[in-house]
Amino acid sequence: MADLSPRERKSRSPVNTVRKSKSPVTMRRSRSPVTMRRSKSPVTAARRSRSPAALRREARNSNIDKEPPPLVDREKTCPLLLRVFCNVGRHHRPDEFTRHRVPSNELQIYTWLDCSLRELMSLIREVNPDTRPKGTQFSFSTVYPDMRRGGYRLKELGKTLSGKRGMDDDTTLYSRKFKIGDFVDVAVIPRSRNRPY
Repeated sequence: MADLSPRERKSRSPVNTVRKSKSPVTMRRSRSPVTMRRSKSPVTAARRSRSPAALRREARNSNIDKEPPPLVDREKTCPLLLRVFCNVGRHHRPDEFTRHRVPSNELQIYTWLDCSLRELMSLIREVNPDTRPKGTQFSFSTVYPDMRRGGYRLKELGKTLSGKRGMDDDTTLYSRKFKIGDFVDVAVIPRSRNRPY
């Protein structure tokens, strides 16, 4: 060390070598969690990989209550009175339902909240022979009172197809937040006017 100049001694100083190679500031910059989130964001990757059809399905399924259906013992639980209104080709208009007046084609069914749309379709087919042909589509909507604006509003429950399994067959009244006292409106679409869904 005696033969080295002061500049060479400074460059070979063990203190400088440790500080330059093991600087905690440098390590934090290279392993910044912010940088990792930007490069490996799962949210961004998922959004880019989703198609418009997948986003529509996700938005539709987000309205469905994810809670498990209630365990109903039908032998011990009193059924509810479900007032069903069927119409060929289209749903009834909301203004056809008032406090003292409803459509004349009413069907009264005693069932439970765990009743599925396919079960409801079978009950309608039993009393209405015109809806029995295969390929007939049933579009279910709940009719509930609008507490803010008055009158009634319609909300879609799902669709079933006679003679064919569908994705809404196992949808229950409870899963779509049906309230006791609401109505169910059914648009019965014959096979000749039916479109695949």
